[in-house]
Amino acid sequence: MTRPATPLLDRVRSPADLRNLSAAQLRQVADELRAETIDVVSTTGGHLGASLGVVELTVAIHAVFDTPRDRLIWDVGHQAYPHKILTGRRDRIRTLRQGGGLSGFTRRSESEYDPFGAAHSSTSISAGLGMAVARDLKGGDDRHVICVIGDGAMSAGMAYEAMNNAGAMKAKLIVILNDNDMSIAPPVGAMSAYLSRLISSRPFLSMREMMARLARRFPAPIERAAKRADEYARGLLTGGTLFEELGFYYVGPIDGHDLDHLLPVLRNLREADDPGPVLLHVVTQKGKGYPPAEQSADKYHGVQRFNVITGEQAKAPPGPPSYTKVFANALIAEAEADKRIVAITAAMPSGTGLDLFAKKFPDRTFDVGIAEQHAVTFAAGMATEGMKPFCAIYSTFLQRAYDQVVHDVALQYLPVRFAMDRAGLVGADGATHAGAYDIAFLGCLPGIVLMAAADEAELAHMVATAAAIDDRPSAFRYPRGEGVGVPVPARGSVLEIGKGRVLREGTAIALLSYGARLAECMKAADELAARGLSCTVADARFAKPLDTALVERLAREHEVLITIEEGSMLGFGAIVLQHLAGRGMLDQGLKIRTLCLPDRFIDHDSPRKQYDEAGLNAPHIVAAALGALGRAEAVRPARA
Repeated sequence: MTRPATPLLDRVRSPADLRNLSAAQLRQVADELRAETIDVVSTTGGHLGASLGVVELTVAIHAVFDTPRDRLIWDVGHQAYPHKILTGRRDRIRTLRQGGGLSGFTRRSESEYDPFGAAHSSTSISAGLGMAVARDLKGGDDRHVICVIGDGAMSAGMAYEAMNNAGAMKAKLIVILNDNDMSIAPPVGAMSAYLSRLISSRPFLSMREMMARLARRFPAPIERAAKRADEYARGLLTGGTLFEELGFYYVGPIDGHDLDHLLPVLRNLREADDPGPVLLHVVTQKGKGYPPAEQSADKYHGVQRFNVITGEQAKAPPGPPSYTKVFANALIAEAEADKRIVAITAAMPSGTGLDLFAKKFPDRTFDVGIAEQHAVTFAAGMATEGMKPFCAIYSTFLQRAYDQVVHDVALQYLPVRFAMDRAGLVGADGATHAGAYDIAFLGCLPGIVLMAAADEAELAHMVATAAAIDDRPSAFRYPRGEGVGVPVPARGSVLEIGKGRVLREGTAIALLSYGARLAECMKAADELAARGLSCTVADARFAKPLDTALVERLAREHEVLITIEEGSMLGFGAIVLQHLAGRGMLDQGLKIRTLCLPDRFIDHDSPRKQYDEAGLNAPHIVAAALGALGRAEAVRPARA
């Protein structure tokens, strides 16, 4: 397919080139940038809707401010594809989210135009405030700090904590609220744009400061009344009272797709004589300029490769159901049998499969927004009243609620169930979204039940098992993507707590898998058998409580014991080692190896290549076994 013609964009090598262009030329750049973004994502996949929604805003910010000297921070960073194209990365943009290519998020090591890396939401204002305070402490620097945060990210408490701090410090900081879904915005039009230009202008700000100084000469009650009158009057004109109460000077709302509105307001904010923290409220549309994405923002939020003309996304060949769908169906089956089961998600209903649950049980489904901490404690509160809450949160996002897991759930032995999707390595989203640490950070908590699904049938059983646990918290992990193709029962069976299973008996080598590397263990056992080495393959199922009888038998009856997990160091292998060490079973010559994710972050790539890099595919398991026996051999490349 022919790429779109972009004659003016072709002349933009860096944001500095935008600053010599007229408003009409900037509009043309925006149009060409939108076409380029659509074409890029059609070939790479990625976050389309959010990126299309900020095209004009991206052009305007880079045209008005002196980036990278002025710091521009994109919250989450999934909307930063246009930003990457404008900041010297256009020649690599079609490597987006591919091995060795550009990240799908902002990344400090990738460009000086990315002053802060992101992929989890609601961090931009905190980071920006830190940069602003550092600027002021160093002195002699008048650079601006601009944070762009979406309305969804504004649902997280961290954003308000940062705003409250910034308002109290009266820091020089610009926050741009990119509102593409909220109902807080009054109608956007010419009058709103006029008022925004007026109240952001230097004369208005100067007059406001003069009146404030005058009011301070009067007795305190009059000064307070004058301040309240100012806030009330501007609140009537523009809205934004909440942000004013947090100490921000509110401007907006304005049309985030109209450069005639954006450019003068941004210039006013650039030239303002330190008004303190300012919040500029812009209203945008996800998927703007591409009809399929405009009509279905959720469907085009994150996309596979697609046909630009038809909008049809590439579909993988039919295969086994995804683990996410298996979880959703298993939870529905349990909820049909038990009215106390409820489901909680933190702004990820479709990602966790709870959109399917919500269709069946809308009154028992709770989407709390990007607020993982609240989600966990909310679930804990429900558990105290006899409900059976399932908190469906990606492993990477559960990290954000660790204190609540410890203090509000584990310490009180409350039966909250954590369904941890995207466990292990996740492909194109890279290290920021890898579910690498949950085994380690949950495994140290007293009393918790930890499970990992080896296949989709096991996942169904673990959902049923978690539903049956009423005296303590539990968590189960499962990977992204399709299952391995085993039959899935209509409803799972309750597993015996703390008991694993043996799938294959052997004599020389024991492979003890925790989670979805079990299929690779079976392949490794086949290859070792072809070399004359008999293998036992076991599925631990539980990290806590550990099946100590199984672990001890494997250690006694085999020369080599290898644990395999899709998690970081200090996880399942460490739990096994600690138990064996405590029983003195490492004193008799047992050769033990613990295979886990390496002690480094693994960049985005295909899952197969990521697990090759991690050393967790069948050839690496074979190599570990041979190495333990003193028969080290080179690892053969894994099959594609």
